[in-house]
Amino acid sequence: MVRPLFLVAALLFTVPVRAEVVERLPTGDKVVALTFDACEAKGQPATFDRPLLNYLEAEKLPFTVFATGLFAERNAADLARLVKTGLVEVENHSHDHPQHMQRLSPEAQRAEIDRADAAILAATGTRPRFFRFPAGNYDAAALALVESSGHKVVHWRWPSGDPAKGLAPDHLRDWVLAKVRPGDVLIFHINGRAPATHVALPEIVRELRRRGYGFVRLDQAVP
Repeated sequence: MVRPLFLVAALLFTVPVRAEVVERLPTGDKVVALTFDACEAKGQPATFDRPLLNYLEAEKLPFTVFATGLFAERNAADLARLVKTGLVEVENHSHDHPQHMQRLSPEAQRAEIDRADAAILAATGTRPRFFRFPAGNYDAAALALVESSGHKVVHWRWPSGDPAKGLAPDHLRDWVLAKVRPGDVLIFHINGRAPATHVALPEIVRELRRRGYGFVRLDQAVP
């Protein structure tokens, strides 16, 4: 009778905890997290959207950048300066933005994580806590691998769609303001390939403030 009980106990303690994706902040308060993907893939150099970055800095808004390793290497000086303001954190968005990272071998996936960590650490002095899959694509194995590397995956409850070609700023503004709820993680892009965002975001922020919302970095709100 002892042996079966021992086996059951062993199984209970060895079953892995199911990995999860954070899609909203763990609060019902009127706060949102502004997050910006800074994507750079191989052969596609990218820099900051200057009007958007200038606005965020002028307003002293706290925000989170999910940077690829390639972007971090190319924009290291800007990232270092932003982190020193105390308003910005920089998190991991893979090294070179493979659209379907889950299709890579486990070794290649781990290299995507580690190389981006190293580039961000070199630029900012801080190792990322969070990870965001390129294009939001993942499977259970890739999610478990990311968590085993010490990162928590943060996506979103709904996408802004700001990189869509031909997107008008007023449509982006209206879409975001119609969808936003307390605790939302808002996703935009800051790599110069979402031209509607720097026009729409000031109006979005102004209206959210009027509604009583505040803004937080992810590391201030996600345990």
